[in-house]
Amino acid sequence: MNNDPARRRAPNADDREPRRWAALLARAPLHDDDFRYGVVSTGIYCRCGCPARPPRRENVRFFDNAAAAERAGFRPCQRCTPAAKAGAARHAAAVTRACRRLEHEDPAPGYAALAAEAGLSAGHFQRLFRSLVGITPKQYAQEQRRRRLADTLPGSPSVTDGLLAAGFGSLGRAYETTGEHLGMTPSRYRAGGAGERVHHATAACSLGWVGIGITRRGIAAIELADDAEQATARVRAHFPRADLRPIDAAARALLDDVIRLVDTSRTDAPLPLDIRGTAFQRKVWQALRTLRPGETASYAEIARRIGRPGAARAVGRAIGANPLAVAVPCHRAVRADGSLGGYRWGLERKRTLLERERGTGSAD
Repeated sequence: MNNDPARRRAPNADDREPRRWAALLARAPLHDDDFRYGVVSTGIYCRCGCPARPPRRENVRFFDNAAAAERAGFRPCQRCTPAAKAGAARHAAAVTRACRRLEHEDPAPGYAALAAEAGLSAGHFQRLFRSLVGITPKQYAQEQRRRRLADTLPGSPSVTDGLLAAGFGSLGRAYETTGEHLGMTPSRYRAGGAGERVHHATAACSLGWVGIGITRRGIAAIELADDAEQATARVRAHFPRADLRPIDAAARALLDDVIRLVDTSRTDAPLPLDIRGTAFQRKVWQALRTLRPGETASYAEIARRIGRPGAARAVGRAIGANPLAVAVPCHRAVRADGSLGGYRWGLERKRTLLERERGTGSAD
């Protein structure tokens, strides 16, 4: 068998190819032809409807099924999972369509409409959606409204305009449900956090310097850095227009607790944290916090723990957005082969934290 993708020939070049090419460009699978296509420039094959950018026509080879594509030496795409069973693929496609509708339609469609489009009962569809996405369709729609609010508020003529543009029909309900996501009231968020009081401080620690930002709800930022100036700048970046002030005497004990946490990966008492993020990010961060000191998990394993198998890349992005070093122990996330992978605060710090937790390092 010739394993050079560039020299492969289409095994089924016939009058079906024009229809298949049109379906590929439209990302509209044919009801009577569940074909696959390989891309010779990458050596990867996909199913019709794959979200990847359409390839050049001269690089495309069509196949009747996944087995034929793999016999020709192509590897399955990680995004559209073309080797999956047809039923599982249809379910994944139905949930993807539902997500797109929930993201863009206002008001959001109800369970009955989404289930009917998928050809499933409302109860079956809700269970399927939750198993693949990790939250219910209603929670997903709420998350999309909050995201739209975060995007539209800064440029809106008023807070009311921003709330209505984001899809909130009730202003009172909007204020109740958005404070945790934004970390402040919508009016303060629209002003770039202006008026939000945040106490901050830096101190030397075993990993260089640590900087913290404390809101009225708790510690919202823990940053590691090489010096005090860098630590302060990183904390300030979380609160661009807030009223930043040095910590007071009451918060001094929190700084000591954070230093103890960084130096030992343990604290005598749970830290009061102001964890700000999307529903998905918070699920990932909570899964990280269930790992014991010295224990590691791959991105794929964390995805499975939160009920989102196949979302390893999204898990990686959520881990990279973690604002609370060590308190949310993203240093315990590793690659599938056990290698360290990346770490926003530097691989040496990640290695030191893990060695210390496993008893092979020192806090000195």
